[in-house]
Amino acid sequence: MSETSVAVHADAELLAQAVAARLLVKLLDAQADRGQAAVVLTGGRIAAAVYRAVDALPARDAVDWSRVDVWWGDERFLPAGDPERNETQARAALLDAVPLDPARVHPMPASDGPAGADPEAAAAGYAAELARAARPGHAVLPHFDVLMLGVGEDGHVASVFPEHPVHHDSRPVSAVRGSPKPPPVRTTLTLPAINTAEEVWLIASGADKARAVSMALAGAGPMQLPAAGAQGVGRTLWLLDRAAAADIPPRLRSLR
Repeated sequence: MSETSVAVHADAELLAQAVAARLLVKLLDAQADRGQAAVVLTGGRIAAAVYRAVDALPARDAVDWSRVDVWWGDERFLPAGDPERNETQARAALLDAVPLDPARVHPMPASDGPAGADPEAAAAGYAAELARAARPGHAVLPHFDVLMLGVGEDGHVASVFPEHPVHHDSRPVSAVRGSPKPPPVRTTLTLPAINTAEEVWLIASGADKARAVSMALAGAGPMQLPAAGAQGVGRTLWLLDRAAAADIPPRLRSLR
């Protein structure tokens, strides 16, 4: 059964540094256990701060980056290199600075990619790429050691928004049209795919996230609050700053 825990840090800067340290440890442990590691990245301000913090840590060089698979939980369906794409953000903050194997970096398709301007085709293409990386047999997804998620003010994770039709898509990757947050067209892992990860980390900073965080931890339904439905197979970890944790009961907090 999945274990859920909450770690609260004093501010956004310390939160980013703590998540960065946890991520390096998780990658090193996975490589020690399996010979490789797989991480699913997210986007947003706090994610960019985490990636910059990873780049600044001396322990960064202890990871064998050539044996790390990099995936994304969602993407804005924009042209390659657009500054609003999560891929662009991650490359600028960290990925271009470490010796990754390009064949093991798996960005979601861009709107000017092989699938063209068809987000449904792009989603299907990413699902096929995931399936190719899965274990031989019937698996449709590879092993994810850690999957990181930001939490929106409305409780969305990846590009799974409250009450959105994507909730009814049982496929691992879905096109998102009519996103309530711009840009309106995106691609995303669905909650069933997210929930195959060994560990799911939900990262939130700022007072505007406090209500969504407290409702998710109080047991809200995933249709109304997608963050409440994101759970790792082995562990679900909420990584918060004090502002984002302001509305949760003190007994749930592990203050750092």
